[in-house]
Amino acid sequence: MNLFTRPMKLLTAVVLEQMSDSVVKALLEMGVMDFVHINKLEPQQMEKLSSRPSSVSRVALEDMRHRVEAMLNQGHIQLPSNDILDVKNLEKPDLDAYKATLDALGRKLLTLKEEQKESNQQLLGFEEMRRYITENKGEYLDLRVGEITHGSAEDLASKLATFGGVLEKGNKEGRYITLTLRRDVSQVSPLMDKFGWVETSDPDQQKEAVVVVSQRLEEEFHKATTKRGQIEEQVYAIVKEESPHLFAIWGNLRLNELCDQIRSYFSYTRNTTLFSGWVPADQSEAVTNAIFQSSDGQCVIEWTEATQVPREEVPVAITSPKVLAPFQRIVNNYSTPEYGSINPTIFVMLAYLSMFGLMFADVGQGLVLMLVGLLVGHDYKKNPLKSDGMLSRNLTGLLVYLGASSMVFGVLFGSYFGLSLFPALWFNFDAAVEGHAQAGAIQNVYDILGLTVKFGIIIIYTGLLLNWINLFRKKAYLKLILDKNGLIGGILFGTGLYLGFGFVKTGYKSFPSDSWIGPTLTIAIVLLFFRGFITYGLSLKEGGKKESLVSVFMESFMEWLIDLLEIFTGYLSNTLSFMRVAGLGIAHASLMITFKELADMVGGFGGVVVFIAGNLLVIVLEGLSSGIQSLRLNYYEFFSRYFTGKGVAYEPVGLKTSFSAHK
Repeated sequence: MNLFTRPMKLLTAVVLEQMSDSVVKALLEMGVMDFVHINKLEPQQMEKLSSRPSSVSRVALEDMRHRVEAMLNQGHIQLPSNDILDVKNLEKPDLDAYKATLDALGRKLLTLKEEQKESNQQLLGFEEMRRYITENKGEYLDLRVGEITHGSAEDLASKLATFGGVLEKGNKEGRYITLTLRRDVSQVSPLMDKFGWVETSDPDQQKEAVVVVSQRLEEEFHKATTKRGQIEEQVYAIVKEESPHLFAIWGNLRLNELCDQIRSYFSYTRNTTLFSGWVPADQSEAVTNAIFQSSDGQCVIEWTEATQVPREEVPVAITSPKVLAPFQRIVNNYSTPEYGSINPTIFVMLAYLSMFGLMFADVGQGLVLMLVGLLVGHDYKKNPLKSDGMLSRNLTGLLVYLGASSMVFGVLFGSYFGLSLFPALWFNFDAAVEGHAQAGAIQNVYDILGLTVKFGIIIIYTGLLLNWINLFRKKAYLKLILDKNGLIGGILFGTGLYLGFGFVKTGYKSFPSDSWIGPTLTIAIVLLFFRGFITYGLSLKEGGKKESLVSVFMESFMEWLIDLLEIFTGYLSNTLSFMRVAGLGIAHASLMITFKELADMVGGFGGVVVFIAGNLLVIVLEGLSSGIQSLRLNYYEFFSRYFTGKGVAYEPVGLKTSFSAHK
């Protein structure tokens, strides 16, 4: 894992036009270049360049690929991934032949699809009627007992089946029972008239009919379920037989899409092809060799260091181990860090898990979270076609980490499903909340609040330190020193903390009166005031617009006031915001204490039920609240100190490129 974003280099290459296809294949196979359009040349040079229309529209390729995927979905066959792609199998796509193959397969499935549709309609009708009978909602059903005077019972049964209805013989000779949904009565009644249906008014037969038709309904439901399963098996068998051919078509379509995507960045002269793109610095030699070999040495390659390009134009590549994927997604969901800055993933993991553990410390409940994450994640792996439920694939991985964090802090605080089964390694959280802790530095809720405030100070200063490192690497020395999140901001924050803790130490009676406090605050505030003037002077030196002294003074003064307000109020609110960690931790302990007391009051088996239900409620509600608050504190209190989110994501085009990239 890189502590900083990966160093990048910009490649610009010229190859002979006839070698461009070989170069495309080589670059696609490597999959490390984030292509950019050639827009840095002089206008007169750009006029000599042109683009080449693709022989096959990428939209047509995508549409055909989607048809293949739809066919595989019909057979419930897992869709292919880019892992099956091999540039050696690349051929010119024959869309007409592909269309003929898919049309022929579609015709094979057409009859089965109609049967499947009819079977599904019947099943829905049967299932709905079963539910209404079970729930005693007869007002939604149309039950009839009578005789057929025209036509045959078989014909009537087949026609009723189209509405999901059933026809059954009654207990008396010549009597029949029909059951349909009342909403279909406007279509069923004319049908019954055609068969000369004569309704009976015998109430006893009506009562018997309910029992008879319920049994028949169950039989028909199971028959329809079996029939649908058989149809699905037939569809699966047909598509399975054709799947190797479909996979080959899919792979060639996808390869041609990616090649066309690369060519869209190429520019041409009469005899040459020009292209450019960003590559990780450690891959530059391999890319050079690949282009050289694929073009038979008929190429010109030029590398530009990232330091020679505006920082905001350099794509950002972050390398993190796969095990940290849940926390990498947290970073990605927020934004992309600046190029050359610190990779925040590991710091997000440590901060997030620490916050969650402090709020949700329990070995037993943490074990439940971990097991849920593992079991649901395993189910997704076994059923790759399964759509995400309430617990998404991404969330299951995070749950495992959160469960582990909860268990670690549960051991430290001595909580096992809310019970103190073993002595706490640090302090007993429940005892501190109840106010009868025997020893240690944490003995009541005020001590817990103080602990989380100190934890918040560590998080904030960690964010400041990361920001200072980022600014130093950017050579933004003025901002490093004279900024609310720079060294001046850190000094003022530290001084404020010293005053605050000193004030608390005296029982809220007086602030510390050390001789260094006044000069430190004065110098820091004055230096902060002159930042605007220094910035203006540097701007003039670089050819910036000249402004009047009054304008410069007013801008600097207003900026200074805003910075002071943000420092003195922002740092205070950010620090106190971490008290919510204590609040949720105390709420978690209080709820478990309450459920334990309720379980003792109820006693016996009922008490066990109350205790289990209480744990489940706490796991769901407190677990969700703790996860959300941990995310919030990371985004708003931690990221705001060092994370600018101004980066451009590195998106190379290769065999592993996602379907949605660069569209």
